[in-house]
Amino acid sequence: MPKVSVIIPSYNHEKFVAEAIQSVLNQTYQDFEIVITDDGSTDNTVNVIKQFTDPRIRLFCFTINRGAAVAANNCLKEARGEFIAMLSSDDVFAIEKLEKQAKFLDEHLEMGAVLSYAHIIDEDGNDFTQEKHAYKEIFIQYNRNRFKWLNRFFFQGNCLCHPSALIRKKCYEDVGQYDERFAQLPDFDFWIRLCMKYEIHVMPEELIKFRIRDNEANASGNKPEAKIRLEIEHKQILKNYFSAEVRRYFSEIFPEAGLEINNEDDGEAIDLKIAMLAIQVGNRAYQCFGIDKLYDLLAIENNLNKNLKIECDLDAASLIKVTGQYDVFGIVSAEKLHLQIGQMQSDLEYLHSQLQLTEAELKVSRVVIQEQQVELERSHSQLQQTQAELERSQSQLQQTQAELERSHSRQQETQAELERSQSQLQQTQAELERSQSQLQQTQAELERSQSQLQQTHVELERSHSRQQETQIELENLRYEPEQSQLGWEKAQIQLRQAQNGWERAQTIITAMESSKFWKLRKIWFRIKRSSGLSSK
Repeated sequence: MPKVSVIIPSYNHEKFVAEAIQSVLNQTYQDFEIVITDDGSTDNTVNVIKQFTDPRIRLFCFTINRGAAVAANNCLKEARGEFIAMLSSDDVFAIEKLEKQAKFLDEHLEMGAVLSYAHIIDEDGNDFTQEKHAYKEIFIQYNRNRFKWLNRFFFQGNCLCHPSALIRKKCYEDVGQYDERFAQLPDFDFWIRLCMKYEIHVMPEELIKFRIRDNEANASGNKPEAKIRLEIEHKQILKNYFSAEVRRYFSEIFPEAGLEINNEDDGEAIDLKIAMLAIQVGNRAYQCFGIDKLYDLLAIENNLNKNLKIECDLDAASLIKVTGQYDVFGIVSAEKLHLQIGQMQSDLEYLHSQLQLTEAELKVSRVVIQEQQVELERSHSQLQQTQAELERSQSQLQQTQAELERSHSRQQETQAELERSQSQLQQTQAELERSQSQLQQTQAELERSQSQLQQTHVELERSHSRQQETQIELENLRYEPEQSQLGWEKAQIQLRQAQNGWERAQTIITAMESSKFWKLRKIWFRIKRSSGLSSK
């Protein structure tokens, strides 16, 4: 016998059922069977299921659609496991779901069922991104005892993820299977009946991928027929609270009621309190449920009527007051809505007449607009011509501007050239001034050299004169050999002295010609010739 029976009611889920079955086969915990009941699918769902050959899979098929609760109960009837795991045929188990939850139930015998959070996915299996959707966070619940769960269910409705649950099979045997009359809330009805006798636990981890279909295609989708059915079923499911278990633990389940129960036989008083709590919730299904119970209580033919009047301040008069206070069928709301619709109709008729007047004015305005349009087109044509002329003028202006910029550039280049020429002229002028200063120095030196030259010429002439005189004396002495040798030697000495003076003068002249002063004098004459200056 398998430890776990995974039950899968399927209906028209050919796109998803293979992934659902495979998520069970992939479990780390393998002591299971899969019991599938197809609820008369009209698509290819059954053929997809039959492609799996694992012997642990058993398939049962309805020939017609009989409802999800009927299919689930058929799976329960065929299940052989100690634990029951419900899996919708479009959802997906996490790989360790069965292992973790089976271990938990084995270790916590006081628990009738264990559930978990859910990872919400979209039609294609991607993360669901609509953060404000009702299913996005509703399954994230903290744990509480069964009495507080019953209180939460009464005032706020369902909040548990059915396909995340692993439930002991004996719980179904004890509290009953799914109510086949319900299509929207069979699991909610089961949770209430389960918590009447068993504790439950929510594991704070995502062990199921819960799929939200496109276009509200889920069985619990937000469709008109589902909304209507939801209210009707909710009213019927609330009757579970008129049970002996609730009477026994009323103070623990409804501590806000402030009702001290001393005798379990005070059942009618408890039922009355539950009815009044339901009426105060504000939901029409709750109010209708509560008022129905008040009628039932006041219809009992015994001393209850007297006791209710004395102990609970309830009699026919107060019931009549309550039934006029709560618009459970929305009659007043419908009348108000009808009046609002009538007023809106009158407003629409008035607006229609105003619209007709506006249309007439619009026709006149249209003619005026057409005339203005013609005028506007002429103006636009003129504007285009003016624009074209402006563009031509702009082009000419740009050309003129470019020419001015080129002229300015040439002017800047000329100015720069003039500045360079002026700089060169200033350098030349400074060079000329330095050359003139050197020339003046050279001229003074030349004048001193000329004076020395003149002195040398005078000395040379005197030496030449003495030489001639000495020559004459020598010639005279030649004819007077008889004169003393001393006279001849004296003449010879004087002749050599004169010759030496001549040679010194000649050396001085040569030295002067090769000196820097003569060179400077030559440079000066070259400068005078190159600069065009006249000699002074």
